[in-house]
Amino acid sequence: SRADIGTILGLDGYIDLLIPRGSNEFVRYIQENTRIPVLGHAAGICHVYVDGSADQDMAEQVALDSKIQYPAVCNAAETLLVDSAIAGSFIPRMVSEYEANGVEVRGDERVCALSDAVPATSEDWDTEYGDLVISIKVVDSLPEAVDFINSHGSHHTDAIVAEDPCRAAAFVRSVDSADVFV
Repeated sequence: SRADIGTILGLDGYIDLLIPRGSNEFVRYIQENTRIPVLGHAAGICHVYVDGSADQDMAEQVALDSKIQYPAVCNAAETLLVDSAIAGSFIPRMVSEYEANGVEVRGDERVCALSDAVPATSEDWDTEYGDLVISIKVVDSLPEAVDFINSHGSHHTDAIVAEDPCRAAAFVRSVDSADVFV
């Protein structure tokens, strides 16, 4: 329990390794308050990429659940990337679904042109919100999505929603994250 944490952190003679799960602040607290080695992460800027080959109903459910199920957890989605091939049909319904579930949506210019999303800033692409906030960006290709994730992500957890197994395999091979999901 939370009440036991202080005691556990002092048990360096008995505990060989701590692997804390939780918010960035929680992990940092653990790292800074014990002599026990800690296997932890500094941030969870995680992405979901909706490929043009995706089943849009499935993609909507994955994108929604990855944000709202537990928004403070380190592997919650912070940025949704959408292939431009399906952006016109997918973005309006996804933004509507997020808003219906209390999520503030921040989008790039193309997302804002398709919805009532708030304009995203350059800081949004590098932010772990840990809350009901998501940034959405339209990308023109799988390589663009991969480059964006590898540049702006925390290398923690990233996912693709795609029906094309070749595109999914390319994503898995190219994204440099501890956990990559299809």
